[in-house]
This record gives sequence, structure tokens and C-alpha cells, in this order.
Amino acid sequence: MLYNDAYVPSLADRHPHALGRPVAEVWGETWDLVAPPFHHAMATGEGFARSDVALPMVRRGMHEITYWNFTATPIRGEEGGIVGLLNQGTEITEQHRTANALRELNVDLENKVLERALARGQTWRVSPDIMGVLNADGYFEASNPAWAAVLGWSEDEVARTVFFDFIHPDDQAVTHAAWDAAIQLGSPALRFENRYRHRDGTWRWLSWVAVPDEGKVYCSARDITAIKESEAELAARTAERDRMWETSPDLMLIIDFEGVFQRVNPAWTTVLGYSADELVGQHVNEFVIPDDHHETTDAYEFAAEGGLPRIENRYRHKDGSVRWISWVAAPAGEMTYATGRDITVGKEQAGALSRAEEALRQSQKLEAIGQLTGGVAHDFNNLLTVIKSSTDLLKRPDLAPERRTRYVTAISDTVDRAAKLTGQLLAFARRQALKPEVFDATESVRAIGDMMGTLTGSRIRIVTELPNVPCFLNADPSQFDTALVNMAINARDAMDGEGQITISVEAVEQMPAVRTHAAVPGAFVAVSIIDTGSGIPEEGLEQIFEPFFTTKGVGQGTGLGLSQVFGFAKQSGGEVTVTSTVGKGSAFTLYLPRVGDAALATGTDYLKPLMDGHGTCVLVVEDNADVGTFAVHTLADLGYVTVWAANAEEALAELAEDADRFDVVFSDVVMPGMNGIDLAHRIRSEYHDLPVLLASGYSHVLAQNGTYGFELLHKPYSVEDLSRLLSKVAKWQRRKRIMGR
Repeated sequence: MLYNDAYVPSLADRHPHALGRPVAEVWGETWDLVAPPFHHAMATGEGFARSDVALPMVRRGMHEITYWNFTATPIRGEEGGIVGLLNQGTEITEQHRTANALRELNVDLENKVLERALARGQTWRVSPDIMGVLNADGYFEASNPAWAAVLGWSEDEVARTVFFDFIHPDDQAVTHAAWDAAIQLGSPALRFENRYRHRDGTWRWLSWVAVPDEGKVYCSARDITAIKESEAELAARTAERDRMWETSPDLMLIIDFEGVFQRVNPAWTTVLGYSADELVGQHVNEFVIPDDHHETTDAYEFAAEGGLPRIENRYRHKDGSVRWISWVAAPAGEMTYATGRDITVGKEQAGALSRAEEALRQSQKLEAIGQLTGGVAHDFNNLLTVIKSSTDLLKRPDLAPERRTRYVTAISDTVDRAAKLTGQLLAFARRQALKPEVFDATESVRAIGDMMGTLTGSRIRIVTELPNVPCFLNADPSQFDTALVNMAINARDAMDGEGQITISVEAVEQMPAVRTHAAVPGAFVAVSIIDTGSGIPEEGLEQIFEPFFTTKGVGQGTGLGLSQVFGFAKQSGGEVTVTSTVGKGSAFTLYLPRVGDAALATGTDYLKPLMDGHGTCVLVVEDNADVGTFAVHTLADLGYVTVWAANAEEALAELAEDADRFDVVFSDVVMPGMNGIDLAHRIRSEYHDLPVLLASGYSHVLAQNGTYGFELLHKPYSVEDLSRLLSKVAKWQRRKRIMGR
């Protein structure tokens, strides 16, 4: 049994236990009296109607005879089979009792004592149901007060109006049929429904019981307007639900808590190609691709626990393709009701957008590489022109000594400029092997501030705002100074040689959000350079740190200064920000992690450069033949004894033969096969007394992880630098060996 609220009063104390129980269990012996036509309807599919059926019942512990009108209509499932019956019943026990009372009143009327009988008829006076006695002409000879309460008509108005005038035009036929049956045929009892006109012009639905007796009809009617309106609303809602179920482009389903389909709407055929017969009774994961089984199972199990799952999973179309479905679901009773929308096109569009964005990033990257390549080629061609011209002139036999010295100096200076250019490029790319050490940013800025006037010119005023306490950094001090100089030069050029530059140092507790990165809490030092120059247009702020981007004229800058600042900041764990107002100036702020003074270096190397090798034996490891030949000849000229290995494997073979003959290993970092860093670790492990000096112009390993404690010589290097570092590591090792003895 499944029933609505209107059915509850008939059940009395059987509710709510009757809900979901077999009918026979609920009604007991009463069911046996009426069961045959119900069973017949289930078997044949033929509905039926019964009127004025007397049924004995026990309600609230009391035995009583009740009277009913009821109908039964088969309910068919999706396959056409009968799955249940819709039973609409109306209890008319009260009307039956009223009819008996009316018959008693008629006896009083015939004896001309109607008024005394009406006085005795308590039911007549207080009943909420309409009551009346009709004569053969269709006029009410008597009507109770309920007429006024229900329909607004007084007793006099009812008495002088033929009752057909009260009835809705659409209900005249059924009412005439009932009237004819009562007056002409003398039917024992009639039950019908029609609409009566209220005095205000509206219509009320009435359910009538009419009992003819000796030319009169004794009537009782109950106002069922609210019931009819509820039924109409329910029917409308049911029709809307059915239309939505049938016409929705979204998938709808009813699934049990084990994941088995119970019912599906026609959209499954449209979206996935499956008919209802192919789906109902099957497990959901038979249609979901294996990668999404776990998430799908979690969803229907979550619903079984009372949750409201929302998932996206992939279903296999009947044609073998895959569709993305986005689901929302809610449990009710023992089932889960879910709606799914095909989002395959959206997923494909999102994927296409992602691929397009990646292609755009690659395009932008290639464009940047193109700009970088062009800029490097331009600058290096200029440098090579100087070197080539100088070497050509040096070949002239009649060259004066002072001119020879000038050309050699030009070559040396040009090499230094080339080294600076590659250093700036590596700093921007964050591939420069930094040499971090702890130093006080305040003192560094104070020292470099003293020479800023020379750099910027006499018409630019330099103002420093420095704290009274140290602000220690763990960074490369040389690169730090270079970054400050680059920002100062940028400020000078923005002011056209006249204005004010303010350099400030401040300890802060957060690095602000910048570009696509969120704010980072922690201890930082903020070094700001603020100018009163022309400012930077907003569209230029996004490009200001790009390599070779410059707003200066030809020959006035490489466009690498600020990119060096950007690369140094990133590689040091910090950030650089810029704010600018056109016509008022700009402010560049360099943020670097702050450390305590406990990390401050206490030792200083006081080794003086030693130009003579004094027979120090060096194992040179270099894969480039030109560089290797030059290094060996240079070291030999300086008094070193050398052995050259073209790669790490050859070097290890030399060491395995006799490692004690070598005082130091001088190795390149970037080599095919085993690189210089791995070779150095191997030597440290197997020949721990043998020092290693590394040489590199670029190494991503060194840039990311540092030198691992090995001495590093940056390419291009001078002969003095090479001799000094070789002497340093060799002498340190000799001291260690002597102390070990």
C-alpha cells in the first residue's frame, strides 16, 4: 500500500504502519470481502467501479459498518505489464447516515410536523454537508443551514429556484441522468458529482448521495472543491513530471544503492544509444569506462549513506565512443534519483583551449628566444669585430710597441665585456653559478652609494635611507652590487641626467604578491631605488624585465640590465617589483631572504696570487681540444707540470695508474658522459686528499645546487685567476698533508 494524506483518516490507528505493507495485512477480513474484483483487474487489466459498498471495520478498537464508493485502474509499467492498481476511494458513511436521517424527516413531513422534526434533527442543523429534500418538480422543499455556509444561498433562495439552475452547464447531462434515475426509475441510491454555482458566481464541486422515496429525493452533498483542485494540481504536476522525464535532453535515472539501474528516461537513447531494455537491471559500471569505476562506486555508496554526490565520469556510447557526463544525485527511500548532462563538447573545448594556450606559450617562448638570439648575435658580433680587427693589426710586422699594447688591451677589454654579457644572460636565465655568502646589505648599499655619484653624474642627487641595524643576506655580493648598479643606471637614464635617486634598505616580514605569485610571509630585506624620472607606461611594465627590451635609443643600452636584476632575485629566492607613474617616476624594489648574523662568514682567505707553478702537477680534464691545448700550454709556461685527459673516464684511468703524482685536478664541468661535478665527487670519495678545481661558463646543476664545496673558476678566465686558484687549492692541500704527518 502507498497512499496519500486524504486516505489517512480511513486507516485511523493503522497509519503509519500500513505504509508499504500488503493490503491484505492492513485490512484483514475486510479485504477478503472486496478482493476478487481487485485480483480480476490485476489479471485482466480491466478497471472497475463499486458504489455504496458496506464494509465492516475495526477502527480505534471499535467495530462499525462503513460505506464506500471506490474504483480501481491498472497501472502499467514501461514494458506494458500491470505493476499495480490506482485505487480511488471515497468513504460515504456519514452521507449514508444522513440519508437515513432524511428519511426519518420525511415521515415527519408527511405528518405535518416538519418543524418539530427539524428541531429534533441535530444532524440536519449542524452538519457541514448540504442536505435537502427535492420534490418531483425539482424544487427543494427543505434545505439545511449548510447551503448558506457552503454556497451562500439562503433557505428561501434555495426553495424558489429549480435545482438545475444551480448546476454548471457541463454537468447538466450527468445531473439529468441521475434525476431521471431517481424519479422515473426509482433507483435505491445514487452517487454522483457535479458543480454548483456559489452566490458569488464561482463554482463548487459537490459529491452527492441521493435516495428517492415515494416521489421525493433525499439529498446530501459534501464540498469536494479542495479535493478536486488538489487532484487537478497533482495531475498537472504528474503530467509535467512525465513530460520532463520524456522530453528532457539530460539523462535521468533511478538507481538502487547497489548501483543497478531501475529506470531510465528516453534521453539515454539519444545521448548514449542504449534503450531502456539494455540498461534496466544492469550495473552502472558496465557502461562506465574502467578508469572511472572507483569514483562511480563511491558516488552511489555515498548516496546510500544519505549524501548528495556530484561527479563527472565517462560513459561508453553504444558506438564505442566515450562521453563525459556530469551528475547530480539525491537519495530518497531505497533509491537514488540522478540527473546527468553530456559535457563532452565542453571537455573537448577546454582541452582545445588548453592546447591553444600551450601553443601560444610556445610561440611566445620562441619569439623571446628569437629576440634573445638576435640581441646576443648583435652584441657579440660587435665584440668579435673589435677582437678580429685587433688581431689582424697585431699580425703587421712593422707595428709600433705602443700600438701593439693598445690592440692587446682592446682585445682584453673586449673579452671582459663579452664575459659580462654572458654573465648577464645567465643571470636572467637563472643559470649563473652564484657564490653566496652572508653580508650586511646596509653596509653594501652604503659603500656602493658613495660611488653612485660618479656613475649618475653631478646633476643627480643620491639620497640613502638606511636602518641603524644590520640587514644580513645570504647571496652573491658581486651580483647584488651589479643589480643595484643596473637599477641605478636605469633610474639615471629615465631622468635624462637630472633629478633625485633614493636608495633605501628595510627589513620586512613579507614579500608581496607580484605577477602570478601570491604573497610570501617570512623575513626579507627590501632594497628600493626610487627615481623622479619620466615613469614607465602601463603597457611597458609587463615587458620591463624581458631580455633586450629597452626604451632607449640605438647604442644607449643592451636591454639586459633589468633582466639581470630579475634573474638574480629569482635565483636567490627573492623577487623584484616595480611601480611607476608616468611623469613622476618609478620605484624598483629588490626582495631577498634575510638571515641572522650567526651565519656571517668569519674566515678570510689571505693567499696572495702565485704566478709560478713551481712544478705543481695538474691533471687537466677538458673535452674541448682548443681549450685543453691552450690550458696545458699556459700552465706549462707558468711552471706547472700537466697531464691532459679528454674526458672523465680518461682522468679516472690516469688516477688509477698513479694518483700520488698529481697535486690538483683542474676539470671542466660540462662534458659528454660523466660531467665534472660527478667526477669531482668520485675523486673526493676515492682520493680524498686530492683537491679539485672546476671551470665552467654555464651549468644548470651548479646554478641550482651550488658548487658542492669545490672551488669554481668562471669562464672566460684570466691566466692570473687560473694560477691563483690552482696555487690556492694546491697549497691548502699541501698544508693539510704536512699537518697530517
